[in-house]
Amino acid sequence: MKILLDTHVILWIAENSPKLSEELRNIISDKNNIKCVSIVSAWEIAIKLGREDFSFDGGINEFFRIIKYNKLRMLPIRGEYLRHIPDLPKIHKDPFDRMLIATALTEDMTLMTVDENIHKYDVKWVW
Repeated sequence: MKILLDTHVILWIAENSPKLSEELRNIISDKNNIKCVSIVSAWEIAIKLGREDFSFDGGINEFFRIIKYNKLRMLPIRGEYLRHIPDLPKIHKDPFDRMLIATALTEDMTLMTVDENIHKYDVKWVW
């Protein structure tokens, strides 16, 4: 299975959060699965670090360390992803989530996310 992890999943991995079920932990640790993170997630974290209501110990460098440590594949933004954006339903306006959806659609990936708005799109997801 090819998995695209939503930004909050990376943060919960870093925190060893109980919000990640045993099933999700098994999917993440399964060596047969291809686990990816979009550069969009790093961009989202970098932007949020500039706000007073968000903090992440170690900042963006720690975010990248977690990705490397967990052997997650970093995906760039490709032009093909952008072709999906105008056609996505206007369920919500979060540009980061919309790009993750477009990435998952283009790459035929399953999006790992708790975000119920994403579950309303015609994209494969797991939670």
